[in-house]
Amino acid sequence: MRALTWQGRRDVRVETVPDPRIQDRTDVIVRVTSTGICGSDLHLYEVLGPYLDPGDILGHEPMGIVEETGSDVRSLSPGDRVVVPFNVSCGTCFMCEHGLHSQCETTQVRERGTGAALFGYTKLYGQVPGGQAQFLRVPFGDTLPVKVPEGPPDERFVYLSDVLPTAWQAVEYAAVPPGGSLTVLGLGPIGDMAARIALHRGASLVVGVDLVPERLRRASSRGVTALDLREHDHGLGDTIRDLTDGRGTDAVIDAVGMEAHGAPLVKAAQWATAKLPGALAQKVMEHLGVDRLNALYTAIDVVRRGGTISLAGVYGGMADPIPMLTLFDKQLQLRMGQANVRRWVDDILPLLTESDPLGVENFATHVLPLEEGPQAYETFQAKADGMVKTLLKP
Repeated sequence: MRALTWQGRRDVRVETVPDPRIQDRTDVIVRVTSTGICGSDLHLYEVLGPYLDPGDILGHEPMGIVEETGSDVRSLSPGDRVVVPFNVSCGTCFMCEHGLHSQCETTQVRERGTGAALFGYTKLYGQVPGGQAQFLRVPFGDTLPVKVPEGPPDERFVYLSDVLPTAWQAVEYAAVPPGGSLTVLGLGPIGDMAARIALHRGASLVVGVDLVPERLRRASSRGVTALDLREHDHGLGDTIRDLTDGRGTDAVIDAVGMEAHGAPLVKAAQWATAKLPGALAQKVMEHLGVDRLNALYTAIDVVRRGGTISLAGVYGGMADPIPMLTLFDKQLQLRMGQANVRRWVDDILPLLTESDPLGVENFATHVLPLEEGPQAYETFQAKADGMVKTLLKP
């Protein structure tokens, strides 16, 4: 089969690799019909190379058609249409039964001290082959894949793999009160969708912050109060307080994480680490790694006292200077974590089967053949050509 593989920093290629096969009686093989490129895939493209090997298959946002099932699979048959959540979660352990699928005890990567395995996402999370490929082996066939109806296009359902549940959880964790206010930092796919969900769920004011004009226009067209960071770089907090009776918004979603604008010295350190030999680079990342924390500092500034910060962007550093005094003084709540995809499916699916209040069918800015994946990564990393969300079609 053809698959998009990691070969080095900013070097991904579509290659011919062996087809996946049934390895366990609960496995299914899915023929991928659509698969997304995620903002967190850019972390692999840029700085997480120490945890990858050349040839690793990337991608964790697939959907497709069941081609083959293991002998113990009862709920799926060949020909069924499914979305594959990015958490490799069993659905039956203590953590899964408590809605914490990203902490699945069956697939926790204990040798790394991390949570549930993820499709296509480094040795830190199990080094499981990903979904930017023609076929994908999916374990836990009766409890992991999400069966979806025939008829509507893939674009109606594919975001159940990651974007929709990640954004939904970010809004849920933000705990915006009825009719309340929210700031979303970063209007990439997760931030954009989180803003849509917050408005759908009754927020009276959603402020979206970014520095890419196409993203700002896109969010503004959906009712978001869009602010260009370049115009408020030294006064964003004051601008948002002016919109909220001097307090700041009830909640903030940081949908940026370690890709934050600014901190050139930290950016240089991240890139230098990625060039070290693998074992040494891993130790540096795990024990001395520092993120670009501009977005988190901004979140702490613009949230009102007693408010909530929801971290949806990925951070990876172990030596980050967190302003604990300010967090304590402002009496802030901070919630974070990988999305528990299966936890939110029942809440989201009704919004996809009858109408399209979140605008998912037109959410992708680019739909490309899998063979154009390497160029898509380059374009997405450069925030060029108006690219916000890309789907690849194997």
